[in-house]
Parts: sequence; C-alpha cells; structure tokens
Amino acid sequence: MAERLVHVTQAGTSRWRRRGGAGHETLRAALAAAGDGDTVSVPPGTYRENVVVERAVTLEASGGAGTVRIEPLAGVPLVVRASALIGGVTLVSADPMEPAVLLAAGSPELTDCSIEANASAAIEVEAGASPTVRRSTLSNPAGSGVRLLPGATAAFEDCEVVGAAGAGFTAREDTRAVLERCRVTRVRGVGMSFAGAGTAVRAVGCEITETTTGVQAGGGASVELVDCVVRSTEGNGVTLESESALEMTGCTIEGVGENGLDLRGRAVLTARRGTIAGFARNGLSVWDPGTRATLSGTEVHGATGDYPAVWVSDGAVVGLEGCQLHDVPDAVFVLDRGSRVELVDSEIRRVRSTALSVSDGGTVQVDDCRIEEATTGAWFRDHGSGGVLASCTISDVGTGVIVTKGADPTLQRCTITRTAEAGAYVSAGGRGTFEDTVCSHSRGYGFHVIDGCRTVLSRCRSEYNARGGFSFPLPGPLVDDCVSVGEDGVAPGVAAPPRPAHAPTVSPSYGADGAAARSAHASHPAPASRPSHTTPTGHPGSAGHSAPSGQSGLSGSGLSGSGQGAVAASGGTAGILSPASAITTPATTGSGAAGRTEPATAASPGPAGGTGDPRPRSSEEVLGELESLIGLANVKQEVRNLIDLISVGRRREQAGLKAPSLRRHLVFTGSPGTGKTTVARLYGEILASLGVLERGHLVEVSRMDLVGEHVGSTAQRTAEVFTRAHGGVLFIDEAYALAPEDAGRDFGREAIDTLVKLMEDHRDKVVVIVAGYTAEMDRFLSSNPGVASRFSRTIAFPDYSPEDLLAITAQQAEEHEYRIDESTGKELLEYFRALPKGPTFGNGRDARKVFETMIERHASRVAQLSAPSTEELQLLYPEDLPPRPAGLAP
Repeated sequence: MAERLVHVTQAGTSRWRRRGGAGHETLRAALAAAGDGDTVSVPPGTYRENVVVERAVTLEASGGAGTVRIEPLAGVPLVVRASALIGGVTLVSADPMEPAVLLAAGSPELTDCSIEANASAAIEVEAGASPTVRRSTLSNPAGSGVRLLPGATAAFEDCEVVGAAGAGFTAREDTRAVLERCRVTRVRGVGMSFAGAGTAVRAVGCEITETTTGVQAGGGASVELVDCVVRSTEGNGVTLESESALEMTGCTIEGVGENGLDLRGRAVLTARRGTIAGFARNGLSVWDPGTRATLSGTEVHGATGDYPAVWVSDGAVVGLEGCQLHDVPDAVFVLDRGSRVELVDSEIRRVRSTALSVSDGGTVQVDDCRIEEATTGAWFRDHGSGGVLASCTISDVGTGVIVTKGADPTLQRCTITRTAEAGAYVSAGGRGTFEDTVCSHSRGYGFHVIDGCRTVLSRCRSEYNARGGFSFPLPGPLVDDCVSVGEDGVAPGVAAPPRPAHAPTVSPSYGADGAAARSAHASHPAPASRPSHTTPTGHPGSAGHSAPSGQSGLSGSGLSGSGQGAVAASGGTAGILSPASAITTPATTGSGAAGRTEPATAASPGPAGGTGDPRPRSSEEVLGELESLIGLANVKQEVRNLIDLISVGRRREQAGLKAPSLRRHLVFTGSPGTGKTTVARLYGEILASLGVLERGHLVEVSRMDLVGEHVGSTAQRTAEVFTRAHGGVLFIDEAYALAPEDAGRDFGREAIDTLVKLMEDHRDKVVVIVAGYTAEMDRFLSSNPGVASRFSRTIAFPDYSPEDLLAITAQQAEEHEYRIDESTGKELLEYFRALPKGPTFGNGRDARKVFETMIERHASRVAQLSAPSTEELQLLYPEDLPPRPAGLAP
C-alpha cells in the first residue's frame, strides 16, 4: 500500500513538515491526524470509504483532477462540517436515500470536482453552511443536482449539472445562493427551482437547456437572472407563482414547448433588455389579480404555435416599454375586468392576425407605439373593454382599429394609414372616441361606423381613402370639426396608393380587390378575422346596388358641405364625407334640413337610444338567464333552492308568520373559468328583484383590494370596499389568499376579522360571496371561528365536461355568425376530451381561446380564396382547430 499512502502536510512559518509519520493507509486516518490548515494529499486511486471532513484542511488529488475516486459501497461519500478546501476529486454514490456530498457546516470550497451520483441529490447543503463550489460537474440520474435546505447559503461558479432526474438546482425557505456561469442540461425536472419566503437567488451568465421547465419560483422567493439563457424546455421557460419576484436583465428564452414566461398568483416580474423567441404557446402569459410584469427593451418573436405572444387575464397588469413584438400569430391579448396592459414606445409588426385584442372588460394604455403588417391593428371586442391609444401609428394592416359590442376605447393623435380595409371600423353597438386622428390611403373607408353606433369623432381627418372618408348612417356618430381630403376616388394629382407587398392578404369579398369584388357580395366591409355584418342591399355608393330605405345611394356625397354645420337630411341618411369637406353633425329639431340645429354632446343617448339606468329585470328574467348557462346543473338547482327559501320567507313575513332565519352569504368553490362570477352577478340581481337587496350590484375584489401595507390600513381598505358593496353583492375571488398557510404576521387575517364583524353589523345590507379552489377554501373557512358560521352554504362549480366545452364553442360561433359543421363538432369534442385537465385548465376560457384561434385560422384560410361564398365565410372546418399541444393524444 506504499504507493497509496495518504500524506498530511502541515503548513509552518518557515517550512513544510509531515504530520503523522510517513503516511496513512486510509483517508479517514489521514483526516483524523490532520489539523486546521493542513493539506491532505491523496494519491491516484479509488477509495471505498465514507469521508468526513471536520477540520479546515485542504484535501487534494496529488495526481491532478480526476485521478482520485471516493466510492463507498453505501452512505454519503463526502460529508464536510468545516471550512475545508476539496480539490480535484471524483465522488461516486450509489445510495438513493442519501446525497453524494453533504455540506453540513462551515464555509467549505469544492474545486474541479466531479460528482457521479445515483442519490437523492448530488450535493446537499444544510442550514448554517455556506459553501463555494467551482468548476465542478454533477450528474445524478436518480435524483436532483443541488439541493439547498432551509437556512443554507451557497455559491456555485462555472459548474455543470447534467442528466439529473429531478431539478438541477433547488432552494427552499430562507436560502441564499449565487450561481455564476453555471449550466444545467438534460435534466428531467426543473432546471432551477426556488421557493419559500426569505429565499434569494442571483444567477449570472447561466444556461438552462433541455429541461421540463427552465426556472421556477414560488412561495415568496426572490430571484435575479442576469445574462442567462433558457433554451429547449418541454414546458415553460420560466414559471413564477405564489407571490414570487423575478428580475431579469439581458436574458434569452428560446425554443420552449409551452410559455416563455408564465406568471400567476401575485407574482412580480421585471425584465430588461431580453429576448423571448420560439415559444409554442404564449411568449408572456400573466394571470390573476396582483400579478404584475414589467418589460423594457425586450424582443418577443418567432412563435411556433397559434397563440398570442402576450396573454394578460384575470386582473393581471403588464407594462411594456421599448419592446418589439413580431412574427407572431397574435401580439397582445388582454382579457377580463381588472386586466390592464400599458404599452409605451414599442413596436408590433408582422402579426398574422390581431396586433392588440382587448375583451371581457380589459383595458390598455398605449402611447407612442407603432403597429404594422397585421390583419387587424387593434380590436376592442366587447362591453367594458377599452383604454387609450395616444400618438400611435398603425400602418399596412387589414383593418386599423375595430370597435364592437359596447367596447369604448379612446384614440388620441393617432395615424392609421395604408389599410386594406377601413382605417377605423365600429359596429354591433361599439362606441369609441376618436380625437385628432388621421386615417389615410386605405383601400376602404377612412372611418366606417355602422349599426347606429354612437361613436365620437372629434377633429379627425381622412385623406385619400379609396372608398371615401367617413361612412355612417344617421343617427350615428357624434362628429365635430372633421375634415376629408381627396376622397372622391383619388385626389387630383395624387396616385392611387399601391397595396404594400407585405400587407396581409384580405378576402376579396371584403373589398380588398376593389369595386368589382365589392359588388359580388351585399355586405358591409369587415375585417378578415371577424364575422361580416350582412345587410339586405349593397354598400352606399357601390355600383349596381340600390340604396336601402332611408339611406343615400349617392357615391361619395351622402354628407357634404364646404364648411361646418352641414345638416344631414332627415330619415337617417347615410354619411360619406366628400372630398375636401368638413362636417359637424348636429342634433336637429323640427323636420328636415331646415330644422334648428344644436351641437351634439356626449350626453346624447347611448346605442339603444335611451338614457339613465336600464330597467331592473324581474327574477323570472334573471333566472331565465341562469338557466341558459351551459352546464352547471347542480349550481342552478342550489341557487333555485336558495331563492325559493328566500321568496317563501318573504311571503310568510307578509302573511304575519315567522320567517326562517337565513344567511344569504355563500361560498363558491371550483376551478377558474367555471362561471362563478357570472352566477354571483345573477344572484345579486335576483335578490334585488325580490326586494332582499336594494340594488343587487356586484363588487368584485381580491386580496390586493382588501389588504394594506401597514398596521391599520387593512381594516380601512376592507371597510371601504364593504361600503361600496352596500345594497349589493361583495364577491371576493381567491378568498383563501387572505389566509395563507404560513401567515405569520400577514395582514390577511386582519381583513378576515374585519369582514366577519361587518357581515354581522350589516347582515341585511350586503351579501358576501367568497370563491376559490375547493381545498384552499376549506382552509379559509377554518381560519377564523366566525367565518364558517357566516355562510349559509357552499356551492361547488364542477369543471365543464367536453360536451359542455363544445356547446360553449358552438354558442360563441352562433353569436359571431359562424357555423360548425358535424365533422368539426366531432373533432372539437375529441380535442376537448384530450385537453389536459390539470391546474392550468381554464374551462370556459379554454373554449373561448379555442374559438378565437379557429376564427383566426379560418380567416387565414379563406383569405386565399378569390371569391368565397357566404357559406365559406361562415363554416369552420376541422383544419381550423388549433394544433394539439405537445403531449396530447392525437
């Protein structure tokens, strides 16, 4: 064994000397003889022993890195409990119940080591230890790479984790870690996973490739990524959840199988100068109230699937400044009340369908942005959706801006140019305010408003649009000081604008190929990605068509005049502003053009022509709407039972009998997208119609609306919200967030205590409904002794069945004037049956997303037809379905 003797050398002030004679036959003996500061030189070979280092020694391979293997038959190959230096050794483990290296205490350093593990973890760091690991390689096909236990601190430099079965790096609860130039590749778990309050991780110049999810953070963890790359993941590039925070600078996420960045559960993201590319679903997906993402100088491009690049829903907020979004199916989708996107000095281009879509009550603030080369520039889809576009340019698109179904955006100082259809198109009860906005060089109208929509056009200008400047029936928009230039075909001396070579192809039936194509179909021009609005006759001014009753058939001259104050003829004359004319639409008294005129004001009647609040509906009408909801049979029965009890109780009171004491507060449990908010709104209306509540309005809040930042502010916020709900329903979504499992000094419990007292003090004034996932709501109800007793019953909202999802999709198709044939219905049903029903399953929201994808794919398909029939414009075929996500059965 002479050639295998382990030598211990002591460092002295004047010379080196050996401690313990000529040498030691085992590492254990050598380490027992060594003192702090000594060097243990290990000759090449394999050592079948478990090594424990308990002094601040240097243990090194005398023959260089890789020449020494420590490979016991069982147990932990290396345990370090001191500030020792370990260099150049290979550690081999075959015990699946133990880590290969346990760094238990002190500030040890491992350099140029190789860890070949079949263990629970290649390296495990315990609380109190603060190791540094440099230039080392870890593999572990049986477990994770690096695991930091609560309270641990560690630094890793130039290390590589390869082929782990679990996560590459894992940190939990109050851990600190710095990772520099590390690489995680070919692991079957998450590349880097961080969770827990007090956990703080900084990664610089790291690369994560070929993992399930690249980086995952949750439970209040704080993570910073600088100049990192996440590439080739099966799932999300980065997942943030449950109040975690992430800062990214100069990072790249590319080639991911799901979302580039996925945020939910009040997570917060700040990203600067990054790139998100090659994503199969969303580049950035942000969900839930309190969840926020702020990106600056970021490029999002190259989608490989059929999903929007940026998806914001369920009350989340996103800010994009100086960003570029391009080469994607859709760019930015904002959905749901409370959801908001702020877009500043950014560019959106080369978008297959819609650049900016706002629906279901979402809002946007878009300043100094450029949108080009898309089928639709911006589409505000329905009631409650809106926001402001200021100083923006929209060019080379199919339709510039679409406003429908009660949406009410504001455009200020915007320019819309070179569109294949209308610059601005308002229909189906849309509203909108256009101020100082220019529409020019379109192949359709500049401003096209139909269906009697009460849009406001103020100081707008239309220039050189092929079909005319302003087209609308009267009564219609409120127009003030608007000007049209060169609209009679083409202005003198101005060549007709050529269709840009890169502009999206638009169906000829919508007018993309000029008057000849327009005369073939009697429909108003509409964008290729939305249903057409068919009328009995052609467009005003179209050759070969007579004007409908009450509309002008004059080409380009329905409304004209050389100055302001030109009065439209009575009877709802269609308005097409003629060349070089200006107009202010007046309100008229008397009859015809001779009547006295007064300036139109914003107080004019809305789309329905009425003013004031709508007539309250009867309980039968509201119950009828409840019954019309798809699925939810048990929910409907529970609500009916409750209403019957309340109704009979009221009648008993009127008859002088004692009415049963009922608590009307409810608990709604179930997954997102199952109709909880809709049923809560209807419940409030029914109670109002029965005289139980004064107004029956719905006030929807979440934790962020109730919980303050300091002592005392939570009770004040909660009381203010409760006051707003007086006479109606207070709906608290994700109420379980008020009682987190690790609450500690969390102010959520103060909100619960305040709610319990207010519910008792005002039990006849406000109905409270709390909602959330089933298990989490059970925890919430047990968080305060008075909580459970305040709620009369729990109503469970089941996930929608595949048949329900098919019915929801068919209902949306009917609403939008599309048709689903039998074969498409069968394919849709199979698609919904195969759709994963995991935690991210969106129920009705998923059905809506599928339908929106179908109409976009339908538009791309039909746009290639030279003269599509009405049936082709309506029918959705199996090929219009979105591709099945990775992993779904065919």
